[in-house]
Amino acid sequence: MGALTGIRVLDLSRVLAGPWCSQVLADLGADVVKVERVGTGDDTRSWGPPFMKNEQGEDSQEASYYQSTNRNKRSVAVDIASEKGQEIVRALVAESDVLIENFKAGSLKKYGLDYESLSSLNPRLVYCSITGFGQTGPRAQEPGYDFIIQGMGGLMSITGERDGVPGGGPQKVGVAVTDVMTGLYSVIAIQAALLAREKTGKGQHCDMALLDVQVAALGNQSQNYLSTGVSPGRYGNAHANIVPYNSFHASDKDFIIACGNDTQFAALCSAIGLPELSSDPRFVKNENRVRNRDAITRILSDHFKRDTAEVWVERIRKVNVPVGVINDIAGALAEPQVDARGMLVNIPHPMNPDFKMVGSPIHLSDTPVSYRNPAPLLGQDTDSVLAEYLDLSPDALSKLKNEGILG
Repeated sequence: MGALTGIRVLDLSRVLAGPWCSQVLADLGADVVKVERVGTGDDTRSWGPPFMKNEQGEDSQEASYYQSTNRNKRSVAVDIASEKGQEIVRALVAESDVLIENFKAGSLKKYGLDYESLSSLNPRLVYCSITGFGQTGPRAQEPGYDFIIQGMGGLMSITGERDGVPGGGPQKVGVAVTDVMTGLYSVIAIQAALLAREKTGKGQHCDMALLDVQVAALGNQSQNYLSTGVSPGRYGNAHANIVPYNSFHASDKDFIIACGNDTQFAALCSAIGLPELSSDPRFVKNENRVRNRDAITRILSDHFKRDTAEVWVERIRKVNVPVGVINDIAGALAEPQVDARGMLVNIPHPMNPDFKMVGSPIHLSDTPVSYRNPAPLLGQDTDSVLAEYLDLSPDALSKLKNEGILG
């Protein structure tokens, strides 16, 4: 029994933000039906290599990208450009609680699958639209990709090394973080709308935009600008408001210190054998250290070259100052803490019984997430879903497949 068991979700989205949203809902117990194009399906099915290995260790046609964001769903292949396909989607909507889509603003209206049309069919429907720029505004009709939004939304201006430093210049984050954040915000919006429906009896339209989410997620950086009128710059791995909060190079490799207050700074100085720094007027308080950033960073950088990262991390951990190594992905997934939290899960796949993926970070005491199925093959559940939801007979299903309406 999941937290969202009994909630039916019709997912017309593809790529990342929408599927990320629906995967979270599915992990929480919702019955998510993924509606895909006949023949090709979600764009990310072909976004490889890498591809999932089959039981013989050979590449399958299931892209790893697609696998990462579509577990616990059922796949139905429908041609929504056809009138019969639209009728099928509308019939599914009548039996659903939530619809998720990420088509360009207004483009589903020509199919009669827009919010106004479907809410009149099912007034309790929570309809979530996920787009680059939202349903209103001068750029509403344009497609929006994570990379573009990271640039437009200010994130790249504060990510990367400073100009004039080797490797300096704006950088995107190494994962499509705006898509992921938009997926998570969309989960919040959908759950809030479902809760409101319990009081009003009516669904509503959730208008989610990548640009809105990215601007909102600038957090302290945007508030720094609003307080000063000066746009924050790039600090590499350093922090705009806290020092020392940076990566440092030991004799062998890099590690990170995130010193959040003056007490931690004093403990850090004692642990690394430089107790005098904590009473130096240039460094005694965080505001002093921010103003003298270059001086304290230079002193610490020179000092840390004298020993290995492992030695420094162990010393600093003992005094409860946040510290850690910089892992690659393999190292991150091998962390004992990651293993202890059960973050790697095995979900047997028809092509690979030993299929593994990263699990959900949500831990609920009474209604935990569940891992029922890996990402579905294209259209694998067309017959079972349409028989269950719409009571279509085998003959009717066969006829629709022969006409190219279903796959």
